Amino acid sequence: MNLKDYLSVTPEIQEAIDAGKPVVALESTILSHGMPYPQNVEFAHKVEEIVRAEGAIPATTAIIGGKLTVGITPEEIDHLGKKGLAVTKVSRRDIPVVCAKGEDGATTVAATMILADMAGVKIFATGGIGG
Repeated sequence: MNLKDYLSVTPEIQEAIDAGKPVVALESTILSHGMPYPQNVEFAHKVEEIVRAEGAIPATTAIIGGKLTVGITPEEIDHLGKKGLAVTKVSRRDIPVVCAKGEDGATTVAATMILADMAGVKIFATGGIGG
């Protein structure tokens, strides 16, 4: 099995990529590990609004139920934000394990770059690089 078999790209994002429109990948660790609820969810929605206001399509990435998801829904943002620290913080080494277990995971910068590349998203924005 190939890692791309686990990839899920929303129709809006896939259409934008196919049409050559700007798409901006956004990491989701800030939802689970960066801020407390509900500020984390408010922040994530605000960042997506800003990306749209600037003429691009936001592509927040995460692992949802074991699927590498590029373009999570507002409901999935809320879900990850409410679960907080109970969500696995996923870096590149964690991707196969979280997918195999069918779990949710919030993507770090490293994992987001992998998902974005797999989907064909060329632009990335992050809240910061820690560590």
